[in-house]
Amino acid sequence: MGHCRGLFITGTNTGVGKTYVGAMIVRSLVAAGHRVGVYKLVESGCACEGKTLIAADARQLWKAADMPGDFSKVCPQRFEAALSPPQAAALEDQSVNPRLLRSGLNYWRDRSDIVLVEGAGGLMSPLSTEDYNADLAAYLGFPLVIVAENQLGAINATLQTLITARAVAPRLPIAGVILNVTDQRADGVCTSQNLRELRARCDVPILAYVDFGQIDFSEIEVNDDIDWFTLGQ
Repeated sequence: MGHCRGLFITGTNTGVGKTYVGAMIVRSLVAAGHRVGVYKLVESGCACEGKTLIAADARQLWKAADMPGDFSKVCPQRFEAALSPPQAAALEDQSVNPRLLRSGLNYWRDRSDIVLVEGAGGLMSPLSTEDYNADLAAYLGFPLVIVAENQLGAINATLQTLITARAVAPRLPIAGVILNVTDQRADGVCTSQNLRELRARCDVPILAYVDFGQIDFSEIEVNDDIDWFTLGQ
């Protein structure tokens, strides 16, 4: 089995913009000339197109990577109900396959210089009846990138996610935090103060500040020396 670098994208909660920010990272890696694989562990809330369930987050990441490989391999486990994956699977008289959660990455190893892996929800969101996102992050061992929704409460949510990561997976490297503004009506004072406070309180880097509507890292605040490829392990 080939070896490649990787990054594991998690969020401080569901709906914080993991896929949006992940696609930005993917586009940066592609622009730098890297072969990028994308792997979404499992996705619920999928829409039916004909007889096929389409994972929208997986498709967004795949398109950002210039559509490498077989799209069905981006997210092998897909369910229709907008519930946690094990709950959504149960409604279809199925279950999330814990072994496939882990082995699904293998398809991308020989095809990629780096793979971006995206979880589902936050670190303690269940992926199967046996697994949380934190378990898969620990198993894969890729540096963790934490996407935090930049709104009131971001400081608490981010610090709690860091505490959880270290409690559940103490040997897992944490690359840093990306603050993401998801609402154009967000209070500018609050979002800027979150950046300042998290820089003071976090012992990991604030990798980037993503403003609402930004589609790449060229016009936003980002660490001068950031290199997404070398950040991966």
